[in-house]
Formats: sequence, structure tokens, C-alpha cells
Amino acid sequence: MLIRFEVENFRSIPEPVELSMIAVDDRPEVRAYPKFGASLVPVAGIFGPNASGKSNMLAALGWLSTAVRHSLRAWDDEIPVEPFAFGHAKSRDSSFALELEIEGVRFEYLLDVGRHRVSYEALFHYPEGRRRRVFEREANDLTLQRGLGELSGTRALLTDRSLALSIMRRFDEPITSAFSRSVIRFKDLGQPVGRHRPSIFRFNQYKRTTDIRSTISLFQMPRNEELEFHEDEALLDKSQSPSDRQQAIALLQLADLGVADVEIEEKRIESGRGEPATGYTIRLVHVADGERAPFDYYHESAGTQTWFELIEPVLDALRSGATVLFDELDASLHPTLTAQLIKLFKQKNSNPHGAQLLFTSHDTNLLNHLNRDEVWLTQKASNGATRFAALSDFAGERVRRSANLESGYLSGRFGALPDVSRPEILRDLGLIG
Repeated sequence: MLIRFEVENFRSIPEPVELSMIAVDDRPEVRAYPKFGASLVPVAGIFGPNASGKSNMLAALGWLSTAVRHSLRAWDDEIPVEPFAFGHAKSRDSSFALELEIEGVRFEYLLDVGRHRVSYEALFHYPEGRRRRVFEREANDLTLQRGLGELSGTRALLTDRSLALSIMRRFDEPITSAFSRSVIRFKDLGQPVGRHRPSIFRFNQYKRTTDIRSTISLFQMPRNEELEFHEDEALLDKSQSPSDRQQAIALLQLADLGVADVEIEEKRIESGRGEPATGYTIRLVHVADGERAPFDYYHESAGTQTWFELIEPVLDALRSGATVLFDELDASLHPTLTAQLIKLFKQKNSNPHGAQLLFTSHDTNLLNHLNRDEVWLTQKASNGATRFAALSDFAGERVRRSANLESGYLSGRFGALPDVSRPEILRDLGLIG
């Protein structure tokens, strides 16, 4: 699970900002980890006006995940980092600090990187509560923990523009392999968080995981007796041994869209370019007054299509304990579906492996489904920089647990609202005299 993420000098974030998943109080949905004395929340929502930097927090996490996966083969000429565009920041390194829980142990990864070289990189872990170095790198000088001699081959492959952690993925070393797998397993859903500057990358940096083919494959499984999912039951309850198809149907039914089943028909399509391609006809079976009727997938609403496409990546995250980055959650789903998605990650019966959902949104109704330590706020400063704050410590005082978060947010108590009262703009628009 994600414990903490800090980023500095990335896009609209010139100064260090930190996102923490540490819970401020005990409640049923938080996950306790006695080894490092903290409990972690499964959900975090980032709220704020347009262009205030909400997406950039997720983009920074996505950038780091992709860097670990691809730096060795994609950073040949330049490191595609995106520093703050104003002042002296563009000539400084960007910095990242990532802390993860892996099998109850805390890991800490640090990275300072510029366009032309990796200045510093290190991985530490706390197997017995005390910090131990796994590796540390100053420029291209690499130091390894004793007993990790099998990673010594990393030095021969290390360059100014490659991450040591990327290279170590080639070696079968349990500590570094477990950490790198957790980092590259971040899932990007919703609006692609790297959409703003795709031209500077030689690879698809933030490839959306909502590939409809992966969801289609679930419904092509053999049919068994289908499950009906109710909110008080476990979606991933192994005692019932549901098939992949049954779990997918259960998640589809959970959305209460009136869909009871899915029919997939495989077709061969003559492309005129040699071998025929494979296509699919998808029909969602609706039930009304006991009558079943299949409807073509492309006649369904955008919200139904989005939910259908999310089934496989969400199920995969819940099964594996992955972290999901969902930009503009409210732009993709109806409010009732966004609330249902949050509930899936919060409840331990549907999320037994500690998967986490990090999202951005403008939908203030979602604040009614979040605890005070699950809400983060962004505001844009006069110099274009993002200000980032936790609601639980807003303005140096605790937000009462019983507070109506939506009402407080909309009243401007916590800031992070668009400024729609500027008279010069209203005058230019002819809205005031």
C-alpha cells in the first residue's frame, strides 16, 4: 500500500508537497500495520478548481511508475522530466520520495533527476523498524547493501540517464523485485494523466489500462451458475470460489444499471490487408418485469460503457492490492457509480488485499463519502504554483469528524474554490456594469 508520496519541481509544483495515506483515527476501513506503527487509508480524493494542479499530483506518481518501467530503454537522449516552467526551477532537479508498504514492511525510494542525468537515487527499507539501505547512488557511484552481491552487475549497465531500479528489474533479487513490481503496478484510469505533453515521450507514458478487450475476455469465460452480488457480501470471497466471469457479472450488477448478463460474439473481419482481424459484438442483457432483452453495447449510455470498461482493471486491482490513479472521476461516471466505486475500495470484504484508489474530482457530493483524512485540496497561487493541503490539518486546526465536509467546502471554509468574483473579468463579459 502507498504510505506517502512527495514531489518537488514537477509541472505546477515548484516546492515540496506531500500526499500521505496515514489515517488520523481508527475505523473499520483503515488497514493497521503494527511493524511501522501506522494505519493506512484505502481512498484519497483531491479537490480544487480547474488548473490548480490536481491532476499533476497523479501525473507525478504516474511519471515515477513509468520511469521505473521504461528508463533503461527510453531515456537515450534526454530524461522526459517536466520541471516548473517559471523562474530558476526549470534548471533544478525534480525530486520524488515514495514510501510503500510491502508485506508489512515499509520501503522508501528517493530520486533526484534532471533532463540530462540522475543525480541521486536510493532505496531503503525498515524490516525490523530501523532504516536499512538497500542501495544508494550518487551520480553513477552505486553502493549496495551487504548480501546483495547479485546486483553488482547493475554498475556495468548504469548510465547518466537510467534508473538503477530499472536495471535491477533484470536481476532476480527479492527485495528490489518486490518494490519495483509494486511501483510499476500503479494503474491509470479515467482521463489519461499524461495527456498534456505526449509529444516529448518516445513511448506511451501513461497508457490507459481501460482496454475494453481485457474486460471482454472476462465475459468469454465458461458460464457457471451466476452470482448475485449484494452490498453486504464479499465480491472476492474465495469461499464461494467464483469464476472470473461470475465476479465480472457481480461487479456489473453492483452498479444497478439493470444489466443482468453480457453476450459476446466473436467475428472475423476482412481487413483487406492480408490476415483477417478478430472483432467482437457486445450485447448487454437487460431485465425488466422478468423479460430479458439484449442491447448493443454502443447503444448504451456513456456511463454504462465506462463502468463496463472498468470491470477488469478494477477487479485486477482489488485482487492484487494495486494502487489506482483515477483522474477526473466525476467526468467518467455518474455520482452514484463514483460513490459505489469508492465503497468497493473502502470495504474490506470487497478489497481484502489493500488496493487503494487515488482520484481527482469536482463533485463535492463525494465529500459525503470520505473521511477528513481522505480529502486533499489544491489551490493555484499567483505565480502559477500549486498549493496542496490535507483537509485533516487545514489551517493548523483539526476538522471535526462530524463536520459536513461538502457544506464546509462549498462555503469556502477550506479554500480550493475557483475565484468567480473578479470584477474586471465580470465586466469584460458584460455581466456587471
